[in-house]
Amino acid sequence: MNAKLSALALSTLALGLLGCQSGRETVAPNTLSAMATQAAPDLNAGAADPVWLGARSLTVELTDGANFGAAPGAKGSTKVSLKAAYTADMLYLLIQYADPTNSVRRGPYQKQADGSWKKLTDPADKGGDDNAYYEDKWAMIWPIANSIKNFDKEGCAAMCHLGQTKPYGNKYTGSEGELGDIWHMKGQRTAPNGFVDDQYVDHTRHDPKASPNAGRKSDPGTTGGEYNGFKLVDGKPQYMSRDAKAANAGGTYYIKRGDEVGFDDGRFKPGDEVASFIINPLQGDRGDVRVAVSWKGGMHTSVVSRKLVTGSKFDVQFNDLAARYGFGFAAFDNAQVRHATSDDPMYLVFAK
Repeated sequence: MNAKLSALALSTLALGLLGCQSGRETVAPNTLSAMATQAAPDLNAGAADPVWLGARSLTVELTDGANFGAAPGAKGSTKVSLKAAYTADMLYLLIQYADPTNSVRRGPYQKQADGSWKKLTDPADKGGDDNAYYEDKWAMIWPIANSIKNFDKEGCAAMCHLGQTKPYGNKYTGSEGELGDIWHMKGQRTAPNGFVDDQYVDHTRHDPKASPNAGRKSDPGTTGGEYNGFKLVDGKPQYMSRDAKAANAGGTYYIKRGDEVGFDDGRFKPGDEVASFIINPLQGDRGDVRVAVSWKGGMHTSVVSRKLVTGSKFDVQFNDLAARYGFGFAAFDNAQVRHATSDDPMYLVFAK
């Protein structure tokens, strides 16, 4: 081989390595490439499962969210790293982002020095805007059958309408027939049971009485909601967990359905905190998305699984592995609505 041909060969090899790392296909910006795998990752192994070693990551800046280490009233930011893998019938996602606090104290009851009980709430909350005693969450929105107009240009902002009684607005699509699939991970209400709340968004306009949540709705399947709050009865919480542990002393800030028992005030001392709600396992269409969640050293990790094809009209169907699927992502640090998100749409593709 002469010097010119040798140089050409080396140049071609270098270009090949740039465009196809270890044989992988070139991926466009803001694109998450799902890696084909025969072995499904173990959800409970988190990022340590060997499947994720070979998956390509997409890292995106998320901004304008409450908390995330920002001063009270200021807007914080974080970066999310996403990986994806798929088998013959399942999609798996690894989601990781920096979150300085593991927020679990969602509206607990606290025993006071005089023996009375009160619910802890954000003093700045004027309605639906708790940023002090809430939970960590994240959410994804997927246009169903590419039906949401302007999603390719505006991402989730195409469905976001500011004002209308909420500090970060309401979600609804522009017209009938435009549908989005919402995956809403709630750290204290759905994740302990292993679920992401499977919801959807349609064109329903906001009305304070008839449709306070505008176009955001739950998939069918679970009656009674993902959780049920309970009030003080005769000045005391109505229920406690059967283990009778204070939430701030080895217990939990939720009670799983079936673990609730009548409250025994004598088991608790001033300063103890207990749950104010019971969580229910999600069923049917609403329970399609599963998750295992962990937090360690300022890093939130979620491993998600869902069937590629569910057959539900309220779900995005990953039935064409040659197509690309748009999505948006938002993270909530102990915030009811003030999420950190990216302005740009992202896309999922399936590598061969």
